[in-house]
Amino acid sequence: MVRRSPMPFALGALTTAAVACAVACAPVDRTQATATGSGGGASPSASCGKDAPALKTPGKLTVGTDKPAYDPWFKDDDPANGQGFESAVTYAVAEGLGFAKNEVEWVSVPFDSAFAPGAKKFDFDVNQVSITPQRAKVVDFSKGYYTVEQAVVAVEGSKIAGAKDIAALRDAVIGVQVGTTSLQAVQDVIKPAAEPKVYSQQVDAVNALKNKQVEAIVVDLPTAFYVTAAQVENSKIVGQFGAGGATPEEFGLVFEKGSPLVGCVDQVIGKLRESGTLDKIENQWLGSAVGAPDLS
Repeated sequence: MVRRSPMPFALGALTTAAVACAVACAPVDRTQATATGSGGGASPSASCGKDAPALKTPGKLTVGTDKPAYDPWFKDDDPANGQGFESAVTYAVAEGLGFAKNEVEWVSVPFDSAFAPGAKKFDFDVNQVSITPQRAKVVDFSKGYYTVEQAVVAVEGSKIAGAKDIAALRDAVIGVQVGTTSLQAVQDVIKPAAEPKVYSQQVDAVNALKNKQVEAIVVDLPTAFYVTAAQVENSKIVGQFGAGGATPEEFGLVFEKGSPLVGCVDQVIGKLRESGTLDKIENQWLGSAVGAPDLS
């Protein structure tokens, strides 16, 4: 996994030139879909972009995310402002598909509803959703747009704050959000002696740490930097760790199962990665995370 070093989250969005990505896309061939539910490799077709018949609203790209929408993924709880990592990624993808900024419409979708079975009200959802085989049984995913590390946050001076390895966390009372890969990582990697305290919203887990109802929380690494910088006074990142398994954990855009837009978006993400635009967006909004010790 790539290690990153902390740096202040930058203000402002990337310029249009930085995210421009004109590509020809096509509907995904479901017979070529990967094990994670992502398609790709389709030949160019008019079925991508503003004229795509699969769009929820003709001529518009409808994008879902949770509310509130937190830093550093979004800024000021406003996904439409183009600021924050996932907002910037969304508008880069939209531009690659041929949509102007005013042709992107945002809808509120609770985190766990995004990857639940059934019809969706969005063309895709962006909300730090990790690609997993289980989720891919009922929704489709794009190629990954961010590789994830998990992080442990505790209050300075607590016994957990000085932990140097995973074993030192096993007797801790840990808080974590329901339905997340952070919860799965707690169960599979940390394996605490007591069941973790599970909360419906991330902010509830953060408040539990603030109120000393738990000794530590587990969140993804960029969120951990935000928690320590802005949400919990005198808190620190104890360390970072992978979720386990041979395949790195990645965030992917979420689609209704069978959506022909997956192949279109995969091609755009591929172009954004090849051009270095995804790295620029990540560096601008997330920085890096070297300095968060590895827990093993």
